[in-house]
Amino acid sequence: MDLLWDTPNDIALRTANKIKRIRKRKKITQEVLAARSNVSYASLKRFERTGEISFVSLIKICMELGVEDEIKDLFTRPVYNSIEEVIRDARETS
Repeated sequence: MDLLWDTPNDIALRTANKIKRIRKRKKITQEVLAARSNVSYASLKRFERTGEISFVSLIKICMELGVEDEIKDLFTRPVYNSIEEVIRDARETS
């Protein structure tokens, strides 16, 4: 796994596998998770197999599994490419 060369599909599938492991650890079937999260069984099944799902459906699944903070924390750590970006961001937030 060379993260430098990851494709969007690689990242999506890894995310799906993480969600699947959480679901299985909690001993929840796909059918039960689909019903509880209000995501269709077909969508959940496809997600676990391919990594493809709508963002809203992913949030619903995460909420049902109790890992919604993982989604809430997306993009909370700034990534800077230069000192100029750090300075500009500091000025804009003050």
